[in-house]
Amino acid sequence: MVNGHPFGSSEAPGGRRVGLLSTYPPLLCGLATFAAALGRALQERGDVVEVVRINERADHSPMVPPVVAELVAGQPVSLRQAAHALSRCDVAIVQHEYGIYGGADGEEVLDLLRAVAAPTIVVLHTVPQAPSANQQRVLSGVVALADRVVVMSDIALQGLLATYPVDRAKVSVIPHGAAVPSLQLCDADRERTTRHLLTWGLIGPGKGIEHVLDALHLLGVDYRRTVRYTVAGVTHPKVLAAQGDRYRDDLIERTERYGMAERVVFDGAYRDLNRLTALVSSASLVVLPYDSRQQVTSGVLVDASAAGRPVIATAFPHAVELLGSGAGIVVPHGDPVALATAIRSVLDDPDRLAAMGEEARRLAPSLSWRAVAGRFTALSDELVRRPAASGRSAAM
Repeated sequence: MVNGHPFGSSEAPGGRRVGLLSTYPPLLCGLATFAAALGRALQERGDVVEVVRINERADHSPMVPPVVAELVAGQPVSLRQAAHALSRCDVAIVQHEYGIYGGADGEEVLDLLRAVAAPTIVVLHTVPQAPSANQQRVLSGVVALADRVVVMSDIALQGLLATYPVDRAKVSVIPHGAAVPSLQLCDADRERTTRHLLTWGLIGPGKGIEHVLDALHLLGVDYRRTVRYTVAGVTHPKVLAAQGDRYRDDLIERTERYGMAERVVFDGAYRDLNRLTALVSSASLVVLPYDSRQQVTSGVLVDASAAGRPVIATAFPHAVELLGSGAGIVVPHGDPVALATAIRSVLDDPDRLAAMGEEARRLAPSLSWRAVAGRFTALSDELVRRPAASGRSAAM
């Protein structure tokens, strides 16, 4: 951290000026975490990073560097200011998710992209495979307006090409980045006696945590005495605003009903990156029981693999792809029996657990933020060296 913010001074000499459009901390969401980590990694490579913050709440919180402007849904003046700030940069990296921009299905992003003069790299965090007509129109427009498009998995690329009109030559697959812990943290499980299961992230309906609790109940009292399960994370802010802590409360009530309250910990403490990495590295097994069948990108999944942790996940697309080489197991959605069987098969077989961890560690270097930032830098170099693509004017 330099001068009170993670990217250092925007007046730093050398490097490229990179505009980064995204939600941004202290907002709690996956895109904000992604943007902050990518920005730090680009800064470490010598780039000057300027953030245009998407302010979903229009709360007028102060803009502290590296934030230089903000975009507020439904405010044309802020859109013009955001476009101007991005246009001053050598290249603009734009995060796309339907819910963060104004208009129907976030269609205001199209006006923003038309107004940005700098070459644009758009990162697609969601690629719906059964989009509504308007979702199809918006994402097709985003792809046409972008100079380059990034998806984070091969399965996302396949879905994009199958469902949307897109020039394959402008699309790159760059994985979601992750912090790669030290070998000492990765090897901590060798000293572990308690078998520690971990699920973490923003909590809310759809995370499937109830299925893990049901699975642990099915495993029986004697087995559970040797297992500890941690659910780490706060309730998602949007869920908290709409429903309060109802989902978390229901989960706690379930653990009490099953007599598992002493073995299941709901940990809502805030952790910085180092402490979160240490927590992930302390787990014997990461469990991602998500209900979603469409998730083509999961930062939590990448973090777990980068930390060398074996994973059991439901068969959402990104898990099927990343764990296919042996770093984890995929199970059917909403199936506590399958989860229980998988948990037992891994925890009762130390050799299998170790082999899964070794495969995860083999994948880790390509998932580091340093490696990911290098891929974005190479893409930026390509755009800076050549005139902007003609797709922007063609889609206007």
